[in-house]
Amino acid sequence: MASRGGDELSSRSGSPDKEGGVSEDRSLLHQRLAVKELMDTEVTYLHVLQLCASDIRSRLQQLPQGDVDILFSNIDDIIKVNGRLLHDLQETASKEEEQVSLIGNLFLEFQEELEQVYKVYCASYEQALQLVEAYRKEPELQQEIQGIIEAVVPQAGSSGLGFLLVTPLQRITKYPLLLQKILENTPPDDSAYPVLQRATSALQDVNANINEYKMRKEVASKYTRVQHLSLRERLARINTHSFSKKTTRLSQLLKQEAGLVPRTEDKEFDDLEERFQWVTLCVTELRSNVAAYLDNLEVFLGCRLHECNLDIPGGPVVQYCNLARDLQLEAFLKFKQRLEGLVWQPLCSLARALVGPRNLIKKRLDKLLDFERVEEKLLEVGSMTYEEEATRHTYQALNSLLVAELPQFNELVMQWLGQILRTFVALQGDLAKQVLQRAEGSMAQLPHHHLSEPAFRKLVEDELGQTSNQLRSFQETFEKVPPPPTTQPLRPESERQGQALLSRYGPGKLYQVTSNISGTGTLELTLLRGQIVALLQNKDTKGNSGRWLVDTGGQRGYVSAGKLQPYRTVPSEEELRGQARPHEDSRRLTPEPTRAPVLSVPTMTQVVAAYPFVARSSHEVSLQAGQPVTVLEAQDKKGNPEWSLVEVNGQRGYVPSGFLARAPSPAPWGWSPPS
Repeated sequence: MASRGGDELSSRSGSPDKEGGVSEDRSLLHQRLAVKELMDTEVTYLHVLQLCASDIRSRLQQLPQGDVDILFSNIDDIIKVNGRLLHDLQETASKEEEQVSLIGNLFLEFQEELEQVYKVYCASYEQALQLVEAYRKEPELQQEIQGIIEAVVPQAGSSGLGFLLVTPLQRITKYPLLLQKILENTPPDDSAYPVLQRATSALQDVNANINEYKMRKEVASKYTRVQHLSLRERLARINTHSFSKKTTRLSQLLKQEAGLVPRTEDKEFDDLEERFQWVTLCVTELRSNVAAYLDNLEVFLGCRLHECNLDIPGGPVVQYCNLARDLQLEAFLKFKQRLEGLVWQPLCSLARALVGPRNLIKKRLDKLLDFERVEEKLLEVGSMTYEEEATRHTYQALNSLLVAELPQFNELVMQWLGQILRTFVALQGDLAKQVLQRAEGSMAQLPHHHLSEPAFRKLVEDELGQTSNQLRSFQETFEKVPPPPTTQPLRPESERQGQALLSRYGPGKLYQVTSNISGTGTLELTLLRGQIVALLQNKDTKGNSGRWLVDTGGQRGYVSAGKLQPYRTVPSEEELRGQARPHEDSRRLTPEPTRAPVLSVPTMTQVVAAYPFVARSSHEVSLQAGQPVTVLEAQDKKGNPEWSLVEVNGQRGYVPSGFLARAPSPAPWGWSPPS
């Protein structure tokens, strides 16, 4: 009996040990199975991602590239991070005793990288789903996409593209569950237990942060859309609710301006906004300057001096024309194309990229006013409605997103702007090198290319000085002996008008207009060439002697004194014979014969050259004073009467009409009033 009792005691005492050992073995087995599940599912997951990135993405050629970028987002970055994670997980298999602890440490190391890459993917997932829904409305396109996916990933089934796109979201949410499963089968006194706890908590935080970021992005995308609404659509949006919100915001703003309620201060955001405004100003100014630069470049390219016929055969002029043609058709044109592609278009894209953040900052101010009103109500009442809580949450999401991403955005814009400026400078440098290389080839053919720069500079200065002296001498001669003014033939109406002015003001006040006058100022007259006027005052009301007050016989006003020449009265034939009566106005008006008139000569008229003229091109002929000239046409091909086609000594060409005069006639100049 004693022996039997001892066996029973021994049996009872040994039973707990066996049960504990079985329990520990079972936990260890489940732990290893959980680790194996983590490893195997990671291998399968990474394989599916690689199929998406390589085979499927490359076969979707029927989709626009923009759609493909949205569908697969940053899947390449996810493959890189998860590829390194899988490699490190597989290396822990050789260290069974420390494997669980190493796995926990690995996930702690990859926490930030996993959050960053999956945050971007999850934020664009909703937009990708919208594309998938759009494809389903096109049966032929949907069938093509489904066929490609089933051929590469058969397990996708009828879900097709949606199955592949949701895989990264499912994987990041499964990491905390897999780690929790390993943790549950790890003894609390094990050294790996606290590490697994921290890793599990860290992956849960990663998922929470991703959800928060995704929510912020959804809120931001609602307000960053650029909507081009018509006036009718804008008016349709005005309702009682929107009007009430805007009124409440205005009331809150006015109370803040009056100092009745405090304004929420956020120095961090204010500094970021100020920097953003400066960046925006820089982009706007640069875009305006580049636009003006392109306009001036277009005008420069439109000025084709090399196409002008200078009638100078051979020599440096031809070389210059060839160089100018080469530069304009090749170097400058290529420079303009590169400038538009590498500077202007990126600058316009950068300006468009600023629109979204600008709208978001503007909307934040509206939501801040709503948030402040809700906070005031919360302090007074102690509760808020569901709508007010959503308003409060919207502002917090917008503010958090701007504070988190505006510094990165400002930095990227500055880098983008700096790259555009560096590109602009590089293009200018390339243009200067091309022009210099082409110019050096042309300069080698010039007669003075062998001279040094100081010697060539001295040669140019001497030539310019000599030419300047000749020009100065010509100017002095011209001023000393000015050409006589041109007299104009009078029309019949001018004769009648002149007779009326003569009888009213007398002969000493009459002047003739030497060229057409277009009055632009106050009290200024518009007169035709050859018209007769009477001088009323030789200065204006401000004492300016360059503007004279005249009477046309119907109007009075100011004209430029430089466009008037005096007329003098000439006695009639009766007065010359002493037969004229002293009180009769039998006088004629005539200009002072100080210059040969510009003739409107008929075709095939024989005249003489009043002044010598030296032909300057093959289209002109030379004249000598007093030489007989036959006028073939009294105007040039464009109808300009200032040039006449003549024949001199068997040669034909153009000469100035003012250099021609009719043969001398005993008849007196001027005109006679009608009897």
